[in-house]
Amino acid sequence: MTTTRAGGRHGKPWRAAGAAVAVVTLAMIGAGMIGASLKTTPAPRPPQPLAQAGPEVTGPTVTATGVPPVDGESVAQADAPAGLARSAATTIEIPRIGVNATIMSLGTNPDGTVQVPPLSKADQAGWYEPGVSPGETGNAVIVGHVDSAKLGPAVFFDLGSLVPGDRITVGRADGKPVAFRVDSVKSYPKTSFPNELVYGPNDRAGLRVVTCGGQFDETVKSYPDNVVVFATLVE
Repeated sequence: MTTTRAGGRHGKPWRAAGAAVAVVTLAMIGAGMIGASLKTTPAPRPPQPLAQAGPEVTGPTVTATGVPPVDGESVAQADAPAGLARSAATTIEIPRIGVNATIMSLGTNPDGTVQVPPLSKADQAGWYEPGVSPGETGNAVIVGHVDSAKLGPAVFFDLGSLVPGDRITVGRADGKPVAFRVDSVKSYPKTSFPNELVYGPNDRAGLRVVTCGGQFDETVKSYPDNVVVFATLVE
């Protein structure tokens, strides 16, 4: 996959406006985030989140902390730890789904689309460097492929099976790994991607992990949805 697309095996690119991404459709798309399976044999379907947003839903209500509510209750914590100084993301570990991967830094392409890891490195994740770094106050964004025609299941193939309470640990260049607790896992149509919830402000140190999801459409060679994991820094 080229770095001109973000997210699906094929699809529409997300666009960045300065340091903040005005994701037109954060379809981890292109020949990409979702992988680019052109196989004729049925490929395994990635697990989907229990929380499915409707086709016209733009996102759940935002709490005061910028985190969507879980089961009708705010996941904001009064004792949430303060954000850390900026430091590049280097690794991501998600024990529940067996992820232990290297993170590459990503930016934007000349046309404004967000870069994604090349399909030849679909086993790695990517951190959106123009944004917040993991552990800083705000929402750090990490993206990755769900599958690849050549490699099969990619780094975030099982992302949709995460549930509230699961842990995600992100390594940093300063040697201070940061741990996040999953607040919620949602699936959104690419046409209704929750830009503000992913790239918008947060008064806590948050993490957004994104890949493609839904039933792969063989006609258009693309996944219709995006899976988004919302998480908050813990001690």
